[in-house]
Amino acid sequence: MRADGKKLKNIDPMYKIASYVMDKRYDAMNMVTIDIPLAHISDYLKEKRSQGINISHMAVILSAYVRVVAEFPELNRFFVNKKAYSRNELTVSMVVLKAGSADNGTMSKMYFDKKNTIFEVNDIINKYVDENRNAPDNNGTEKLMKVLLSVPGLMPAGVKIIKFMDKHGLLPKSVIDMSPFHASLLISNLASIRTNHIFHHVYEFGTTSIGITIGNAREIPKRKGDGIVFERCLPLGVVMDERIASGSYFAMAFRKLRMYLRNPELLEVPAEIVNEDPGR
Repeated sequence: MRADGKKLKNIDPMYKIASYVMDKRYDAMNMVTIDIPLAHISDYLKEKRSQGINISHMAVILSAYVRVVAEFPELNRFFVNKKAYSRNELTVSMVVLKAGSADNGTMSKMYFDKKNTIFEVNDIINKYVDENRNAPDNNGTEKLMKVLLSVPGLMPAGVKIIKFMDKHGLLPKSVIDMSPFHASLLISNLASIRTNHIFHHVYEFGTTSIGITIGNAREIPKRKGDGIVFERCLPLGVVMDERIASGSYFAMAFRKLRMYLRNPELLEVPAEIVNEDPGR
């Protein structure tokens, strides 16, 4: 039994077969770009600032994602060693650039509750960024790296042991808590370094099944009446492990994500719907 997830008892046989045909996470990657209209988000952030409340674009996107996971729990599944699990926690890995550096970052993860409001998500992100930017050596990831690098020859052997233990469900919760590779979601704001979105790989090591990158805002042509208008959008590069859910399930989940991003005010109150994974 794994420390970070519960093995699914009731799962579509197709997923079980897929785990043997596509036994590596990178074999099962599906990718899509989702263009999110910025007007609604920008108007909402301006309104909040006028009330003395500073909320980031990242907070809007992550709070919408947390709300969607509450309603679509299969997004929080993962596969290890050809077995499907439902994750016990909702965690997000994110790179933070170290203070005074434009090319040196650290990565740890944030913990969310499925009922978190946008204000709570914003506070969690701000605290996480401050802690990792100003004292990155204190986070679990940095500590684990220091241990592995402290003794010559320990890194190759240590990584092999950790991978073996992870594959067989033997990795302690303390190590999983330090690992950014064991997360519900990997997210990266590439717009912060003024570059375009990419389709970020989902690591074979660990349990991360979904990755999202945020790129530079861009103009997207859209038909309006008999003409074409250009809508300013924020592109999301999404990578998914297709073994965790069906294509139609992903489609419904991301339609709901777009709905929340068009109406961020809905995220100001705790989630009313929190569904349990039907496979548990």
